[in-house]
Amino acid sequence: MKVKSLTALILCTSPILGFAHNISLETTVPNVVIAKHGEIFVENENIVYKEWDSSSLPNKVRVVQAIAGRTSAKKMNADLMTAITASKFPANQYQTTTIINQDDAIWGTGSFVKSSAEDTKAEFPWSSIILDKDGSVAKSWQLQEESSAIIVLNKDGNVLFVKEGILTKDEIDQVINLVSANL
Repeated sequence: MKVKSLTALILCTSPILGFAHNISLETTVPNVVIAKHGEIFVENENIVYKEWDSSSLPNKVRVVQAIAGRTSAKKMNADLMTAITASKFPANQYQTTTIINQDDAIWGTGSFVKSSAEDTKAEFPWSSIILDKDGSVAKSWQLQEESSAIIVLNKDGNVLFVKEGILTKDEIDQVINLVSANL
């Protein structure tokens, strides 16, 4: 009887364990390169893609928002993005980096995800937006599908905070305070 209960418990929790990210506090995120699409730039009013490498993250305090290419994932932490905008962190010391997993878009909407990312970059050219066509970041960092991960990095690129899913009000305050304290 105990073996059956233990087996049932293991089977019930194994999918949860399979979704755990591999990002640890006080270390850098696992290195990953996005060769297909990559970081979006506006050059002479044209959209240009350049290969992106996570080793470029140090040198500024950052909030990395790694999201599925779905409206629902973008909305998950919209309150945090509003709080960041309201905080008016100095651009020479702080950067929000949004990584959009185009591979985790609703079937048939990949082109809409791409054009939305490009429109956002054109509207906010100072923003750091990375379009990940193949989901390389999500695979490398073992992120949940259809979700949003928030990662706070210090200037050295070390992780100060990480959470997948919707942040609570207290967690939003914690992120804002961590960014402020590390500028």
